[in-house]
Amino acid sequence: MQVSSKKKPYDEINITPMLDLAYVLLIIFIIMTTAAVQGIKVNVPKASSSVSLAKPTTKAITVDSEGHVYLDTYPVTLDELESQLRSFKQVTPDFPVVIKGDRVAQFGRVTEVLDVCGRVGITQLGIVTERTKA
Repeated sequence: MQVSSKKKPYDEINITPMLDLAYVLLIIFIIMTTAAVQGIKVNVPKASSSVSLAKPTTKAITVDSEGHVYLDTYPVTLDELESQLRSFKQVTPDFPVVIKGDRVAQFGRVTEVLDVCGRVGITQLGIVTERTKA
């Protein structure tokens, strides 16, 4: 009986550590992207570029496709919106506001929100749009 002392070369790659790393990175990516989103999800129109006003004091006003108005994630009427914006303005006079309107939202409703912001005296105002893919 002859015993071979020559070892066979290892020709398989162990991909388990690589998959573990990929799963951890995927989980971190999911957590970071969902934590950065503020307000109600709406289908916003596309534009060539937009300026981000992402500051901790930024207030997001959202008009959904049915014409409902939200301040951050809370539904409000236009009167409630005006009173809450006035109280925020007393605390922070120069806080920025971004308006997100659904693509099929009534233009009149978005105009009413812009009018409320004008009556309150908000000077830093932005409209949220999507970038078009070139």
